[in-house]
Amino acid sequence: MALSRALRCCQRIFSWIPVIIISSVVLWSYYAYVFELCFALFTVHGLLVYLSIFHVCFIMFCWTYWKAIFTPPATPSKKFHLSYSDKERYELEERPDVQKQILADIAKKLPIFTRAQSGAIRFCDRCQVIKPDRCHHCSVCETCILKMDHHCPWVNNCVGFSNYKFFLLFLSYSMIYCVFVASTVFQYFLKFWVGDLPNGPAKFHVLFLLFVALMFFVSLMFLFGYHCWLVAKNRSTLEAFSAPVFQNGPDRNGFNVGLNRNLQQVFGEDRKLWFIPVFTSQGDGHYFPLRTLRESENPLLGSEGKWMEDGGSDEESAGEVASKWKCIFKCS
Repeated sequence: MALSRALRCCQRIFSWIPVIIISSVVLWSYYAYVFELCFALFTVHGLLVYLSIFHVCFIMFCWTYWKAIFTPPATPSKKFHLSYSDKERYELEERPDVQKQILADIAKKLPIFTRAQSGAIRFCDRCQVIKPDRCHHCSVCETCILKMDHHCPWVNNCVGFSNYKFFLLFLSYSMIYCVFVASTVFQYFLKFWVGDLPNGPAKFHVLFLLFVALMFFVSLMFLFGYHCWLVAKNRSTLEAFSAPVFQNGPDRNGFNVGLNRNLQQVFGEDRKLWFIPVFTSQGDGHYFPLRTLRESENPLLGSEGKWMEDGGSDEESAGEVASKWKCIFKCS
């Protein structure tokens, strides 16, 4: 037991190494650009312009990176956890078919449409929770994550519903930061190359600033492009590799409701806030509109959040719940 705890502690410490590497490179780039390049080579007028733009890019990069790292991953609410009686009944039952039926009966009160490959309700034995649509268990975080995309070592966090917007903004502002640094450094790289400027410490920093900025830009460009495609299709990385399974079978486009609505799910309806790292994603991550007409008109999905309120009792039948929500959906 002590050895296991020691190993987990070491794992948590080592998991911060990629973040430390990125942070160290960024801090060095700040020193090299501001002190070794701007103050040494730029004129007064050029210095103010370049430093102003640089600091805007730098602040937005640091802000989005911080949010991607320290925003806690969203986990399923208590509504998706088995009650004490249901848990006891499920664990005492030895027949798999009866266990599946127990989960199916519980899931009737929840807005769940995806299934396991076997067609059963998706259930996490480790978290003892019925998985909402697009929810997956992360072996690194050791918990179920709402709309899990992937676990990213470079932010030491699970990228999912709560921080996917921040992750995308982090990629975009990282690219902008790299492009600005590379484009402004390139002219001085050429001057050092042809000998128009004297050798000194700035030459080393200019050379590596250009190299590092271009290297990171190329790698980020492919990653950012891939995630833009995922957002346009309303898929997560996990769903791109393994299509979600519905009652009628697998469907990679099951959550694709059109480009505009797909963007709004991630960035929100207020476009003025799209490029600011504040949470504006729609819903709470437990359910998502579906492409198919029959399921997308389901009143549970149409009335976001209201199914989770405590106004209705657990004994209420699924038909009564559906009728009530249908009325709310039509009147809204």
